[in-house]
Amino acid sequence: MSRDLAVATPSAREVVASHRDDGTGDLAGQLWGITELCAEFGISARAIRFYEDKGLLAPRRLNGNRVYSRRDRARLALILRAKAIGSSLAEIKRYLDMYGAHGEGRSQQLKYVLQRTDDAIAELEQKRRHIDATLAELRVINDHVRSALAARR
Repeated sequence: MSRDLAVATPSAREVVASHRDDGTGDLAGQLWGITELCAEFGISARAIRFYEDKGLLAPRRLNGNRVYSRRDRARLALILRAKAIGSSLAEIKRYLDMYGAHGEGRSQQLKYVLQRTDDAIAELEQKRRHIDATLAELRVINDHVRSALAARR
């Protein structure tokens, strides 16, 4: 690459920097590079590329580099949050796809999240009841064994 071309073509970092919030509160043009998102969310570039391969993220390309919009950043935050509560990638994709191009599916998303969280809460409460019953039984066994050992002394 010639030196003149390198000077004339801005790097992805320069382009991202030129689209930063100008202090007016308008973040619509704000962009991030993959390194910035990795640092912010504590994940690897490989993880972000994996989400792209699965169709969960679709960053723009600038000079061969990935450039992420506010929408991409928000989607990444939702992906990570959903994974943290045990959602599968298929469920996450379904949820994200409901949103639509202009947010027309927001009500569908909310209903989906409500149903998903209701189901998860019910499942966890059932598991808690099972754990409590198991703990009670283990305590009875433990007390019985302690008494048997004490009687042998």
